[in-house]
Amino acid sequence: QMQLVESGGGLVQAGGSLRLSCAASGRTFSRYAMGWFRQAPGKEREFVATINWSGASTYYADSVKGRFTISRDNAKNTVYLQMNSLKSEDTAVYYCAADRWASLPREPHEYDYWGQGTQVTVSS
Repeated sequence: QMQLVESGGGLVQAGGSLRLSCAASGRTFSRYAMGWFRQAPGKEREFVATINWSGASTYYADSVKGRFTISRDNAKNTVYLQMNSLKSEDTAVYYCAADRWASLPREPHEYDYWGQGTQVTVSS
């Protein structure tokens, strides 16, 4: 089993920034692709960004491209999501997830492990 714990969420004004962190334990972190998803009330879970095992490759949803940056530190078993120029529509619970097999997985069903989520609220 892999445990994932997100942190860094909170309340921020539109245009502001937050950095989310996801700390992993229990498995060899560097063997996993990592992803961030989000879910707003009444909506389905939505892909945000993914990063491959080494950090050399990333992929973003169009809605966050140019504003969000995913990165990882394999020495610290942590993946990050830097969120800039936040908008009210970014308000959601943000989840990190780990996938052992795919390079840049974008679908929730591809992921093996999930964190509990952290709330991000952007006020306009």
